[in-house]
Amino acid sequence: MANQHFDALVQHLISGANGLGESRKAMLALCLSLLLGLWVLSKLYNAREHPLSRFPGPFTAQFSNFSHCKRFLGGKQPYEMLKLHQRYGPVVRIAPNELSFNTHGSWRDIYDKRKGHMPFIKSDFYDGGSFAAEAHSIVSERDPEKHAQMRKYLRDAFSDRSLREQESLINHSVDEFIDRIGEEGSSLSGIDIVMWFNLLTFDIIGGLAFGQSFGGVSSGTEHFWVSIVVKSLRMGALADCFKRFPWPGAVFQRMFPGLLSKLIEDTRKHEAYTMSLVKKRTTEKSERKDFLTKILEARETDNVSDIQIAAHSSDFVIAGSETTATALSCITYYLQKNPDILKKLQEEVRNNFRSYQEIDNASTASLPYLNAVILEGMRMYPPLPFPLPRVVPEGGDTIDGHFIPAGTVVSTNPFAASMSPDNFHDPWAFSPERWLHSAPEDVLEASQPFSLGTRSCLGKR
Repeated sequence: MANQHFDALVQHLISGANGLGESRKAMLALCLSLLLGLWVLSKLYNAREHPLSRFPGPFTAQFSNFSHCKRFLGGKQPYEMLKLHQRYGPVVRIAPNELSFNTHGSWRDIYDKRKGHMPFIKSDFYDGGSFAAEAHSIVSERDPEKHAQMRKYLRDAFSDRSLREQESLINHSVDEFIDRIGEEGSSLSGIDIVMWFNLLTFDIIGGLAFGQSFGGVSSGTEHFWVSIVVKSLRMGALADCFKRFPWPGAVFQRMFPGLLSKLIEDTRKHEAYTMSLVKKRTTEKSERKDFLTKILEARETDNVSDIQIAAHSSDFVIAGSETTATALSCITYYLQKNPDILKKLQEEVRNNFRSYQEIDNASTASLPYLNAVILEGMRMYPPLPFPLPRVVPEGGDTIDGHFIPAGTVVSTNPFAASMSPDNFHDPWAFSPERWLHSAPEDVLEASQPFSLGTRSCLGKR
């Protein structure tokens, strides 16, 4: 906030310099020098006297958000955060008022509900996530009470009973996917399995969240709405940096008005299309069992508007599609790189099922090696690799033995935690066995791909 006021004051002083006499210009120069000196002193305070100055981290992180934004926009944030933790330890100061952790204890202390402790509220990273600037979703809502109300009427859509009812819809998309992969994979050139997994997961989540598939698997191409959603994820990083640097953000928008206009156009197109899908699903009489079935049942009692439903459905697609495709791609890659593990998994599946039709959610849940492969895949490549920032509550609190002052932004970095040798022995080795016969050097709680607590993923099972 102080930096914003400083930038605005400097801009005002410079704009008023024209037409002043020499003496006034000299006075203005003196004022600017004093302001610059105060700015330097504030940065030195952040570096040496700030309550977080005792925590190690990059030099620039002591007084600037620049290095944080550079990592976030560079596309390699998970790997760079891993390097920072390898260099500085389990707690790293990554911005003037922000700390990153990589320990299993920090997962519990930051995200889980602790008796006698106030909750750590989501940071302003989630601001701007409201749908059509009107309705917050289960993901973007920061108020704990409002979030609890949302979770109450949404959780039934993810219950075991609901999942059993939705299984036929999922199976239809999976069957179509297998047929298409068989057709496309017959050539020696191979296929882009990442693309096909994305088409599959978007089709499945589209069917569950809106009542209709996007038709990606059948067409073999990405639906226009899907590409907009993917772009919005990339722009989320840019939006976070604009919050940290408002003045450069304003300059960027003035220098590239075409890009801003395109973003606004895509956002409006996304919102309009989402609303059209929701209205179609809510007005038609349907016997299908999907996410909206339970939400519509609670619509009157919980006073859920169409725009609120659209906000939730949009988040379901974003949270459940690309992330799942990432996990499937990672697991497929490591199975291909480790033929002995692939063979063991094949034997487990083929020894437990006599036909393809026998395979369903309930029967696969009891396959230990299959579940170990899935858990290991999500450990090595967390579907959501960036941290979920929270704010330390009033009075401060202790995180993994460290007292952190109130107002500090904190998070556990998923990739840095799951790939730390302090948490897992030989962390770069794909070893499903670690989930079956836990060794003392494996801290399994350090891998939390669905997060913890009341804000954890609704789809966690």
